[in-house]
Amino acid sequence: MSISAEATKQGFWRRLVPPTPMSRRLATQSILFSTGEGAFNTGSAVFLTQVVGMSASKVGLALTIVNVAEFLMAYPAGRLVDRLGPKRVWAATTWGRAACFAALPFVGSFGEYVAVGMFFALFGSAGHSSYQAYVVDVLPPKERVETQAYLYSSLNLGFTLGAIIGGVALATDSLEVIRWSPLFAAVLMGFNGFWIARLPAAPHDLRVASGEARVRPTGPGPLRNPGWILVTFCLGVLWTNQTLLNVVIPLWLVEATDAPHVLLAWLFGTNTVLCIFLPAYTSKGVKDLRDAMRYVWISTAFFVVSCLITLVTHSTVGLVTVLLVWLGHVTVTGAELFISGASWSFQAELMDPKRRGEYQGVADVSRAMGSMWAPALFTFLAMQWGEEGWLVIAAIVTAATVLTGPSLGLAVRFRDQHFPVSPEPETQPAAP
Repeated sequence: MSISAEATKQGFWRRLVPPTPMSRRLATQSILFSTGEGAFNTGSAVFLTQVVGMSASKVGLALTIVNVAEFLMAYPAGRLVDRLGPKRVWAATTWGRAACFAALPFVGSFGEYVAVGMFFALFGSAGHSSYQAYVVDVLPPKERVETQAYLYSSLNLGFTLGAIIGGVALATDSLEVIRWSPLFAAVLMGFNGFWIARLPAAPHDLRVASGEARVRPTGPGPLRNPGWILVTFCLGVLWTNQTLLNVVIPLWLVEATDAPHVLLAWLFGTNTVLCIFLPAYTSKGVKDLRDAMRYVWISTAFFVVSCLITLVTHSTVGLVTVLLVWLGHVTVTGAELFISGASWSFQAELMDPKRRGEYQGVADVSRAMGSMWAPALFTFLAMQWGEEGWLVIAAIVTAATVLTGPSLGLAVRFRDQHFPVSPEPETQPAAP
């Protein structure tokens, strides 16, 4: 191997490691979290049906109840984050999730699972808002998008490790192993909470400690910021690429093509690998909101191309079908990677620094409203309308992208009027 080729190879692997001490600490946290979650999620269907003893319909109902509860709790949870400080809430909710996982082996009915699920919903809402608020708050502006890309890679790596561990538990074919497997997630979550507690305080945490955050910030909040609500709603529509990845394309493969079902494993494997190795590269082009809007259009282009490629596979046969379905999955992964970079930029640039928890709570609600309908509608369009349905799906996403432009303008004008961007420190806070 030549010296230049060796240097290129070393440079590639170096790019996979977060470049700063703070980003490496946050990446470690992401791996701990997603490994625990991934290990439980892999065997959750078996756990809920064979250990808890719920029917498939009751499992669906229970998960729906928990998801609705998490949706309803998102905004008040965001307010709580601003009141108490992101790091404190993040650590507390992580320990709360550890307690929930520890309680699961003792759950034996639908009602008991829903009761535990309510706590999962509370800790999930507050944990997500506090995590997002902390990451944006603690990092220098120039590092925010790049670090979020590394965290996204770390999450996918952790979910992969968790899936392997969960698969080992399932391979034992023992209900006792499955019953007690949530304790693995509980241990990782408990250690994760300790890891978070050792992170440095973010600026908003310092404002809470000084008493400044006890005074409600002046000026209108995110509920009176139509640009932010519309931008995050549009992002929710654009993030329906996950519906294509996880629901519509797999169903299309099984019901409308002659592709072998084993191809599904390769599709999900390809997506996971790309989302581990590529975010650090695809996010490099996002420096400001103009770049972020350009990424929105690139993401939409990938989304539309995926729809066009996939609709053709209804009429193809053999190896051509396999290659086209795989390519459709790869292109929709491209949509995921580019909308990620845009989302992180919008998050960093458009939220009031004194209300980041509240802004994140509103974003969680509006993004959910932009995407919660997609599994039912997209599945109906693809499976019932066929090729025409795929064109409608592409048109919906394109319309959301067109709306994102003026919505972004509204959000920027609101920001400039009510919380003008002020210089932020370019150095990270010192470790405790």
